[in-house]
Amino acid sequence: MLDPSQVEPLDLTDFATYISSCLGLVEKNLSGYEGPAQVARAEAELNKYPRLDSLAEPLNIFIADKNNLADKDLRQAVNTILAGGVLWEHTCAGEATRLGLGTKYLINPRLDLGPKALAKMVDKGARMPVSPESLRPMTLGRRHMLQQAWDLTRLAQEAGKDPAKVLSAQKLLVIVNESSFQVILADFMEAGFYGLRRRNVYFMVQKSFHGITKKDRRWKYDTATPRRLHNHGQMLMQTAMDKQVFRLDHAGKPHHFTWSEYRQILGEFEDKVSFNIEDLDYLAQSLDLTGLAAALKLGAEGARMVMEVVANNPENPQKGGLCAWDPELNRNVMIESFQLADLPNSRITLLNKNVNHYPRPVQAVTTVREEGISMPIAVKEGCLYFQPVQGDVNFLVPTAFIRRPDLRPISALKSGANIPAALEAMAEQEKRPGFLKWAAELTGLKF
Repeated sequence: MLDPSQVEPLDLTDFATYISSCLGLVEKNLSGYEGPAQVARAEAELNKYPRLDSLAEPLNIFIADKNNLADKDLRQAVNTILAGGVLWEHTCAGEATRLGLGTKYLINPRLDLGPKALAKMVDKGARMPVSPESLRPMTLGRRHMLQQAWDLTRLAQEAGKDPAKVLSAQKLLVIVNESSFQVILADFMEAGFYGLRRRNVYFMVQKSFHGITKKDRRWKYDTATPRRLHNHGQMLMQTAMDKQVFRLDHAGKPHHFTWSEYRQILGEFEDKVSFNIEDLDYLAQSLDLTGLAAALKLGAEGARMVMEVVANNPENPQKGGLCAWDPELNRNVMIESFQLADLPNSRITLLNKNVNHYPRPVQAVTTVREEGISMPIAVKEGCLYFQPVQGDVNFLVPTAFIRRPDLRPISALKSGANIPAALEAMAEQEKRPGFLKWAAELTGLKF
């Protein structure tokens, strides 16, 4: 069984050494298996968390409310944002596999959700509060970026600051995939980088990998197999590799950073917060001052990762990351869903919200570069792929867990069942007084 608290070091010098490390793990841990088909039958057991049966309800979760956060903590969060002390990481590489609509950043409901597409994805009889045709033809990614610029503008105005200067102080890391990165880079250039300084918007193209197969009793990296992403854990490891993070010059050409240069950039920030493009609450308010205040407070106490938990829906519990107390490790842990074997969804009371903070992020990313992350496996289309998860960093660095006083279920665009809520969130965004006029002035585009 895979133990994410016992990491086998990976060589993250470059992609060749990463692949070699992957093959080394397979040879060491799966040498007795005849091939991917046999691994697939044992996949749940191989990935199972080794202390699953001894887990208990989590203890000492920090409740982010007025009893634990003073006014000075919230002021610190505001001042940290205004000064450009947060690295905003936007993870946009994911494909909407359950939706069948391609890269989530590029989902445009008005164009992609016609009657036939909706009929395939949304249950008959489901209430559709908003028609896709009634929305402006904007992608989810464009809405996502505009929302952050809008909220930063409002924050600057409330603080008596020049919004343009506050926007120019912000730094973003936008992670895209190989199939759509050119379109997304063009989107940023077309929109004038959403009011941000071009030099302060960093990008990374997450690499995909061929599968591993077994032939003539030897495991091999098979370039004849389909390429797939190695999940968001590989994404984080890739940021620590040489010349992966880059920015665009005024001619649109990329300038790549060495690891030492990127490490120096990371050292400038008080916090890195990693957003998921599918979070629907984000379209109402992208700046979570309470969450940032909690992360900064816990970071000052030594936490180098802060994970938020939310309630599972008791009427329709979903599979997801489980927060629990591991008595052997004597700490709370976050366990990924595919490490839970046959644990019923109803047993998962606290889920990972998938918005991760890294106070003083240079320390966590440096640790990931030096040690790597736990490497779960998945067999797809007869090939073996690794599926490391970003959340397993909680086993590498001191990690704190927070929740809100009012535990609410996740609101995210993951499947057809979430489409009505997504359309409603987009419509509410458009109805906001002055939003579309402001967006046109910011970007020079027509909406």
